[in-house]
Amino acid sequence: MSEITLERFNEVMDALEKGELRVAEKKDGTWVVNSWVKEVILAGFKLGKIVEMGGGFLDKDTFPVRRFTPADGVRVVPGGSAVRRGAYMAPGSIIMPPAYVNVGAYVDSGTMVDSHVTIGSCAQVGKNVHVSASTQIGGVLEPAGATPTIIEDGAFVGGNCGIYEGTIVQEGAVIASGVIITSSTAIYDAVNGEFIRRNAEGRIVVPRNAVVVSGSKPIAKGPAAEAGVHLYCPVIVKYRDDKTAGSIQLEDLLR
Repeated sequence: MSEITLERFNEVMDALEKGELRVAEKKDGTWVVNSWVKEVILAGFKLGKIVEMGGGFLDKDTFPVRRFTPADGVRVVPGGSAVRRGAYMAPGSIIMPPAYVNVGAYVDSGTMVDSHVTIGSCAQVGKNVHVSASTQIGGVLEPAGATPTIIEDGAFVGGNCGIYEGTIVQEGAVIASGVIITSSTAIYDAVNGEFIRRNAEGRIVVPRNAVVVSGSKPIAKGPAAEAGVHLYCPVIVKYRDDKTAGSIQLEDLLR
């Protein structure tokens, strides 16, 4: 790629904020990374200079906090939230305070970003998702080709969860409170009796409609096994049905 100018950087940031451009998008059922977009974002750190942002905060002048108007259709509830330059919030999305949405992130319509939530850089969050209080959705800018963490349409992520390192939570999945998923976290599917390990791309994919809770697995050998020590392990206990959907209908009332 040729040298990125400030004008080009601002063009790309504007397109990201309008939802006309995305860091990653689904094509023919597969998530594809637009690595050149990440390269432009990274260039913004070199192009910018540190300035006062108000309230005692300092950052590169290329990445100010976004300002919304009623025409944007986004509810930003008072209380200390921030959406950084280059992040997209769709009409109908909601941010409860305090929360933070980082550069390159995409949050689709009907999605609630709850209190004390961080949506990391370039993370992709679909339609009608609830990211519950104190949950962290991991971000990734480097390497430019790395796929970000993705939460697909209709998923429910409970409180105090951590979804990191390019994990994909597929449509309709329910992640119970306190579940941590990383690229090295094998998930046990108790319905099908098998482990879901990272795929050829090095990422964990939570299946469509899976209901995942925190669990454990015993260490197989050695002194720890003899002592009965267990390791953390997320467990799929069922796949979502009408009863599971009914248990989270409260989210419709909150929107």
